[in-house]
Amino acid sequence: MKVLFICKHNRFRSKVAEVLFNKYTENKNWEAESAGIQLDPKRKGVALNVRKVLKKIFNINKINNVSRKLTKKMIKKADLIVNVADNVKLPKNLIKGKKVLHWKITDTSQEDYLGILKRVFLIKKKVRKLVRGLN
Repeated sequence: MKVLFICKHNRFRSKVAEVLFNKYTENKNWEAESAGIQLDPKRKGVALNVRKVLKKIFNINKINNVSRKLTKKMIKKADLIVNVADNVKLPKNLIKGKKVLHWKITDTSQEDYLGILKRVFLIKKKVRKLVRGLN
C-alpha cells in the first residue's frame, strides 16, 4: 500500500507525516511518500526546527531533505492520499476515484519551534490513528 501525504511546500507537515508513518507502520508492505503542491523557490528542504523536533522527540535523524513537487504519477501510484494542510486544495480532476483524507493542519513559521512542536504532536496523533485503522 502506498500512502501519499501532501502539503503546500513539502518542507514540514507532509514530511513529518511521511517519516512518522514509515516509523510506526508494522506492515512493511506499506510505504509513505510526501509532496507539495508548489515548491518555495526561496526555501528548500526540511526546516531546521522541524529536523530538531524529530531528532529530540522521536530520535529520528534521517529524513528526506528534498522537497518534492506533486506529480500525476505520484497520485496515480497512491492507494491513499492524505492532505495534511489546511491551506491546500487538491486538484479534483487528479484525485477523482482516489481515497482521500483531509487533516487540515495549520502551518507555522519555520522559526516557531513551539508551533512546530505542537503540530508535530498533532500529526503524530493522526498518523498513529491512521496506522491503527490500517492494521
